[in-house]
Amino acid sequence: MNRPDTAPPAISEAEALVMQQLWERAPQAADEIAAALGPRQGWQLATVKTLLNRLLQKGALTAERDGRRFLYAPAFPREAWASGESLSLIDRLFGGRLAPLVAQFASERELKPADIEALRAMLARYEDKT
Repeated sequence: MNRPDTAPPAISEAEALVMQQLWERAPQAADEIAAALGPRQGWQLATVKTLLNRLLQKGALTAERDGRRFLYAPAFPREAWASGESLSLIDRLFGGRLAPLVAQFASERELKPADIEALRAMLARYEDKT
């Protein structure tokens, strides 16, 4: 895995599908990944190999030789990627501000009492730190 101070690289939606497959079960060979994703995505083995090579070049995967094939594994945990993606989304859509994000979600979906209580608890923890 990458050092904790190294942010995961930006990855495309297609690359993210490959990463999700490997986060669920790693290591895997290209043919195993193609068998899992190909039918759903309409991908051939060559497409999967292209995506794997891109992810390797970005440092998102590790590859270990296993006889005549390579076994691939994520170079960082799913949580590190999700955190970066979440922060990027907040920056892009809400100028890095959390209040508009919460307001947007609340306008689209009714906040349940448990959600409101969780938000209050988070705010209380934040207020205790300041």
